[in-house]
Amino acid sequence: MLKPSDTWKWYYNETNKSLMLDLGRDMVFSVNLPQKLLVNSAFQENEFSVDDASSYHKFKQQVDVLPLSEPRKAELALNSVAARRFHKPVQPKSWFFSSQGGDFAPEEGEIVHLRNCFSEGHFMVVEVGESASICVSVSLRDFSLTESKALKFGEPIKVMHDRFAKANLHTQFETYAMVG
Repeated sequence: MLKPSDTWKWYYNETNKSLMLDLGRDMVFSVNLPQKLLVNSAFQENEFSVDDASSYHKFKQQVDVLPLSEPRKAELALNSVAARRFHKPVQPKSWFFSSQGGDFAPEEGEIVHLRNCFSEGHFMVVEVGESASICVSVSLRDFSLTESKALKFGEPIKVMHDRFAKANLHTQFETYAMVG
């Protein structure tokens, strides 16, 4: 299992046009956030902070219930930490999702359910706002937003809270476990 270290460093790689996390011992993680979504501080070297480590542990604990391999869980947790820390403020893109009614108030790290006429799936909330939150897809399958646009595993999107529903993880993933 990957354990956070105070020697980890965030930096922007101009050649790859990607935010990176130097994990030491010749290991580097490439974050999935596009350059246009990064705040200015992402283009400087930054330490992997105590807050980052705390978020990593919270996100990792949440994704441990998902039917993913350990490397995929670590990837999802690290991309979630990067989105929480370096994602630019953006407007919600809620039109891609169906309203699920109610007055849902998600918590950071919570797994939620989103749907539209093309897909339905689970997402993890990585940054909670007053009426909308940034969440990342936790499914290995692409989540279709339209006929030609999809969210990939770990990709972030900001969504209004009325689109979220509580995820029923135990029922959902016990079914997967019985098949394998």
